Amino acid sequence: MGHRIQIRGEGLNMKTTLYLKLLFTYIIFGLVSFISIASLGSCLAQNYVEDSTADRLYKEAAYIASNYTKQYEQNRITLRDLRDQLDAIDIYLNSSIWIMDRQGHILVQSEVSSLSDAPELIEEFDPTDMGHSYYCIGDFYGHFSSDVLTVLSPISSNMKTTGYVVIHTQASNLIRERDRILNITYICFLVIYILSLMFLLFFHCFVYLPLQKINLAVQEYSSGNFSYRIPVESNDEIGTLAAALNYMAVGMGNADEYQKKFIANISHDFRSPLTSIKGYVEAILDGTIPPQLQEKYLNIVLFETDRLNKLTSGLLTLNSYDSKSSYLEKTDFDIQAVIKNTAAAFEGICTQKRISIELVFSGRTLYVHADMGKIQQVLYNLIDNAIKFSHHNSTIYVETTEKNEKVFVSVKDTGIGIPRDSIPKIWERFYKTDLSRGRDKKGSGLGLAITKEIIQAHNENINVISTEGIGTEFIFSLPKVKDSRPRSTENRQ
Repeated sequence: MGHRIQIRGEGLNMKTTLYLKLLFTYIIFGLVSFISIASLGSCLAQNYVEDSTADRLYKEAAYIASNYTKQYEQNRITLRDLRDQLDAIDIYLNSSIWIMDRQGHILVQSEVSSLSDAPELIEEFDPTDMGHSYYCIGDFYGHFSSDVLTVLSPISSNMKTTGYVVIHTQASNLIRERDRILNITYICFLVIYILSLMFLLFFHCFVYLPLQKINLAVQEYSSGNFSYRIPVESNDEIGTLAAALNYMAVGMGNADEYQKKFIANISHDFRSPLTSIKGYVEAILDGTIPPQLQEKYLNIVLFETDRLNKLTSGLLTLNSYDSKSSYLEKTDFDIQAVIKNTAAAFEGICTQKRISIELVFSGRTLYVHADMGKIQQVLYNLIDNAIKFSHHNSTIYVETTEKNEKVFVSVKDTGIGIPRDSIPKIWERFYKTDLSRGRDKKGSGLGLAITKEIIQAHNENINVISTEGIGTEFIFSLPKVKDSRPRSTENRQ
């Protein structure tokens, strides 16, 4: 009992640890994913916003440089018109727009309240400071109190740069745009995390809990409780596994019950002759049986010893089939000749009981491919069984027929028959019907079990048809030899 509790405790600890590992992995995955989005995602979003904003502003600056400034130089629009255009673009872009000459003087400026007034001259202005980039982020030579993103587009005239269109936008605008993208990302991550949590719950309900029930069932089976059934009724692989384990438990339970019954039967069949042997030997030794009667009782002891020997041989034969260690020496032989020889062995007992054996053959010879010795044992068991349960002055019929490349052998008697509820049990070891126990005290109850094992070892079938009070017929099949001629070679399987 203590061992059983220990097994359950270890199983529970294993299951709990596995489930905690799964939960821990899920939580760590969520934290790592969030940190990755917050760090790497923030950096990528910031770069994306800077590049996209700079590209958009540069296109506007290039458009102003190639259109409005050209129109102003050609006197097609006035300075006021140019300023009005810049103010309109300023409002649309939420950015400050300057038009500067090469020395850094601001010629035209749009109005943006969020930016401080620009000086008339930007000292140390050098467009080459940007290098190959068309934008930069900073305080633009110290003229802004906070960082701004600045793009610069040259104004060309007669293949010469005469000035620049400069657009500034607050860096805080970029941060707000980045945060907006990150918020969308966070929402998407939260939705995915919730969906994964739902998947985890689904896994818990439909995978983990059934596996836990299966694990509990295995522990019950290991402790010998084969009556436990797994309460899993799904139609998936886990349900199939549970059904297979339930089926296995039924088989193991039946095997356990059969083992107990088997041992009880062995004990009963061994105890009776051993008791007789012991009693008669003790009676001879202590003088209870007089010398003139000792030969009679010694013959009884010899008879009981022979019974024990046959019973032991039968058990060894059945064990050889159970362990799959029995080899069949298959040859081609005339089954009808084997039937004649086997039937002839019962001539004495048939004469004594006034029973006749009638042989009904389909032709003069009929060859089959099987183990002749073991098939002879099958015929001996079936004919012996028929004689035991036949009435005096009755007939036993042994018949052979051919059908679909098979030979069917029938052993039929007109004896007491087998009760209907006993027919499925006659193949069990040591089984005897109540009728047979009354008529046959010598049988071991192993003959039909051995017979069925031999026929099944040949991959063939044996069936029984019986009506109580009318008779019994056993029919088994064997593979027919097509050319009906014996072959000298032997095959082993």
